[in-house]
Amino acid sequence: MIPPETQYARAPDGTPIAYQVTGGGDVDLVFMQGAVAHLDLQWEDPRLTRLFERLSAFSRLIRFDRRGMGMSGVLERLPTFEEQVEDFGTVMDAVESERAALFGTIDAGTFALAFAAAHPERTQAVVAFETAPRWTRSDTDDYGVEPEVLSRFAEATQAMDLDGQLSIVAPSRMEDPSFRSWFRRYTRSAQSGLPVQAFMMMMMTFDIRDRLSAIDVPVLVLNRAAHAILPIRNARALAAALPNARLVELAGHDTAIFSSDVDAVADEIQEFLTGKRPPSRQDRVLATVLFTDIVGSTDTAARMGDREWRELLERHNRVLRASIERLGGQEVHTAGDGFLATFDSPRRAIECARAAGDAVRAIGIEIRAGVHTGEIELSQSDIQGIAVHIGARISALAGAGEVFVSSTVKDLVAGSGIQFEDRGVHQLKGVPGEWRVFAVSPPGVTGG
Repeated sequence: MIPPETQYARAPDGTPIAYQVTGGGDVDLVFMQGAVAHLDLQWEDPRLTRLFERLSAFSRLIRFDRRGMGMSGVLERLPTFEEQVEDFGTVMDAVESERAALFGTIDAGTFALAFAAAHPERTQAVVAFETAPRWTRSDTDDYGVEPEVLSRFAEATQAMDLDGQLSIVAPSRMEDPSFRSWFRRYTRSAQSGLPVQAFMMMMMTFDIRDRLSAIDVPVLVLNRAAHAILPIRNARALAAALPNARLVELAGHDTAIFSSDVDAVADEIQEFLTGKRPPSRQDRVLATVLFTDIVGSTDTAARMGDREWRELLERHNRVLRASIERLGGQEVHTAGDGFLATFDSPRRAIECARAAGDAVRAIGIEIRAGVHTGEIELSQSDIQGIAVHIGARISALAGAGEVFVSSTVKDLVAGSGIQFEDRGVHQLKGVPGEWRVFAVSPPGVTGG
């Protein structure tokens, strides 16, 4: 899917609200992402792209950045709760939507519920993903989070402590180098004038418990069962307090909507809004996966500055895509400075990694690469399965300019003339057993 043009609505106080529209389905679905957001950078994460594609297949998906975040206008003060609630209506007016389903994650779900209470004539339904009517924990009911948890995340965000952030937001993707690079840029770019932690602390003042009984439209309450910040008790209490709610408990413990299985999220939303659940899309095939990412990208980006780094990254992307296409591969996705591609031949995947490494070295950067062959699950624009995890873990072991492969790949290319150096046995995080890893020797070098 090609990212759409960003457009702007003007709130009553003059604040510009950035929005994008994709799809042309019968349902208008207005989506505000909570905590942090950036309309353009969201397209660089494959799981978010996958989510947008799924939702756009049955709706007119209208996404917008909250005021003071991402591409929306810079703020000099924190917005009021009611201003953020009414931004749903501002965006609806801009796209000429008289009545829409509202979709909010985290604190944006609180805004969506409040809009439904105030404007039932404009609200078709609400999807509240990992949200709460009140965020401060109390012994009187099951709502809210412990302030210490939210404070810990806010402090990690302020200190640019990536591991501290990901341990709460996306623990399942902490070891993915491409995701780490993207998430770092995403959270930095999301701040538009005011720090993210100021918005998070503001969340702790929200309380719409007295408005829940006025929400008579259908509400889908979604929550991951082992959510790191918002316990499932909150979602159960929220669904019980709403006149017309359906609760779905999803597997997983990540906070961010793009961290776990986005197809499961999209399936539930599609069934809720259309009455039809999509058929299973997964097929298993044997393929070779190639992972690459730039070595030292964070230091390079800091040294160069945003503009020069983006230009260099675009040159890197062109080089990778040319190598993948020339050797018959299929680009699956790119996130940050990393690529994932599939090949029907492990030899071609190795040749692609070598060629791409030589080409990007000429523009002043080094990449690392990992190659593994195994069964993968095809799911439209993404791939899944243990073979994908193995490839990512092997890639993370490689150094600058190196191509690492599994013993499976080494055995499959026997007789090809490619030589290897034994790099020992490793435990790959999240993968059972021990794995022997090999480095591809430079052409003309006899490996061990």
